[in-house]
Amino acid sequence: MRLYWEVVRQTARRTATYRGAALAGVVTNTVFGFLLAYVLLAVFRERPQIGGFDAVDAVTFTFVAQGLLAPVGVFGTTEMAERIRTGEVTVDLCRPYDYQAWWAAVAYGRAGFLLVVRGVPPFLLGALVLDVRRPEQAGTWAAFLAAVVLAVGVAFAWGFLLQLSAFWLLDVRGPNQIGWLTAQFLAGTFVPLVLFPPWLEAVARALPFAAMIQLPVEVFLEKHQGLDLAGVYLHQLAWAAVLVAAGRVVLGRAERRVVVQGG
Repeated sequence: MRLYWEVVRQTARRTATYRGAALAGVVTNTVFGFLLAYVLLAVFRERPQIGGFDAVDAVTFTFVAQGLLAPVGVFGTTEMAERIRTGEVTVDLCRPYDYQAWWAAVAYGRAGFLLVVRGVPPFLLGALVLDVRRPEQAGTWAAFLAAVVLAVGVAFAWGFLLQLSAFWLLDVRGPNQIGWLTAQFLAGTFVPLVLFPPWLEAVARALPFAAMIQLPVEVFLEKHQGLDLAGVYLHQLAWAAVLVAAGRVVLGRAERRVVVQGG
């Protein structure tokens, strides 16, 4: 465990060196937050209540979701896939550590830094201009943080599967983009799932993607309490376990037929 904790720490330090990128990300998330917030305000002006959300909930959802995009990692990465493509993965697989756990530690190290640097500012800037809802119960902050930790795990496991396709494909950009665009749409990245048609909302909530953005933000909004909150965690844990298990199966098959491309 000490090794993976060190990976988390070093990844956070490495991510912290890109201060310009972090600042640009804050600006981007904040601008998009305001654009989406004003669109949703127009929608809720016509219908004050939609799926248990009011206008303040919608605005709050927007800025909290924008703050979670980078930490959770719903835009994906191809760092691992690039090492597979160049053949460097052969060295990685020979090292005395769990390959999947290593990349999970990288994901959490990145998330820890980005949650503070890119997660908090969009919400604070949004709160300066528009009405937002803050948790009324002190325990909500801990519940929200727990949901975010699980969300990072689900997103990592999904991205790990997508990048493993590099063992069979020359270029993973296509599958990666399709996979993450699907995840973003069904996770509530652009609009809350409560605005979806009932049948599509039900489908989205049954899939793993809602566990990445929609459910953590609903926890922040205190939409889930008691056993309902436990159900949220169970949903996230179950999908994380399923995707991690799937990743181990695919990785096992890939290890038996490693194809080094370009190396």
